[in-house]
Amino acid sequence: MDEKELKTLYDKIDTLNGILWENRALRPSVNEWLKNFETDEEKDAALFLLSNCMYFSNSSIRAILRALYRDKYRAPIIQQIREDKGGIIDDDVINGEFHNKLLKTRFLGVGNPSESGVHLLYYFRQENKIPRNLFIHTDDLLKPSEPLELSEKCKDVEQVVFIDDLCGSGSQAIRETNVKRCVSKLRQLERCPKISYLMLFGTKDGIKVVREAKLNEGGPHLFDEVEAVMELNESYRCFSKESRYFKNKSKEFKDSVRAMSYRYGKMLIDKIVDRDYSRKLEESERIELIEHRALGFGDCQLLLALHHNTPNNTLPIIWFDEDDDTWIPIFKRYNKVYR
Repeated sequence: MDEKELKTLYDKIDTLNGILWENRALRPSVNEWLKNFETDEEKDAALFLLSNCMYFSNSSIRAILRALYRDKYRAPIIQQIREDKGGIIDDDVINGEFHNKLLKTRFLGVGNPSESGVHLLYYFRQENKIPRNLFIHTDDLLKPSEPLELSEKCKDVEQVVFIDDLCGSGSQAIRETNVKRCVSKLRQLERCPKISYLMLFGTKDGIKVVREAKLNEGGPHLFDEVEAVMELNESYRCFSKESRYFKNKSKEFKDSVRAMSYRYGKMLIDKIVDRDYSRKLEESERIELIEHRALGFGDCQLLLALHHNTPNNTLPIIWFDEDDDTWIPIFKRYNKVYR
């Protein structure tokens, strides 16, 4: 890139940093991050990627949580109430009916209590003024003993809503986690509540995976409803054919940026891939996992960072941060420590 193009990138990053990024990428931090890269061409490519990052601040996340409640939870219930009552428009009646439905709903986070899905519930409750007793852990839904029944404090529950920040590949919602274990038990009940999976952001492919996921082959779907406030289509996948980031760039530039991101990504993921598994990985399996995560978990290739964390579906060169000082991140990811 010539000096004019570089200045344009730096100016764009400075503007984004001051207005949207909560000063997470001040010029000194950007320069430190660029030291990870070996050549001037790689540094230029990294700057280009950074200038296209989407960052959602604390206030933005809270606004999206309000939209999630309003559009993905409340609005469908209001619509159903109106239909059930012959098109009624009396706000007092509608709001009274909605309040009754709300009290028969329980909101849960995705993941264990230390993870982002659960962390978001605090802001979700605050922003939407929801009673605290409507937020529970998965273990609180059912009685601990046979026969399988809803617990005493949840016996009137008609809807269970799981809240998540991002559905990237969709794997967290459907693999053997607390969510799937909970849903599997609920599906065994004679009167199973409606089960919803609502998220702030979701890739088109990830949402499809969760929507189509079934309890078992030929069995019912895991979730009755799967919705995202912001659906990220294929154009948000950094190096896809439809990528929004390279529309005015040459194929050669796009290919070189991808090659650089992939090379460093493989090197970084190689350092952490084993810790997700309690067993020793076969070498071929290990290589396949590294290659599939070099551009973000699930090969999602996102350029996305959130106030509370950067998802591992984003390019690793953006977020990678380990104790051995191998890499300096620009938008840090707080990785999970499993063992």
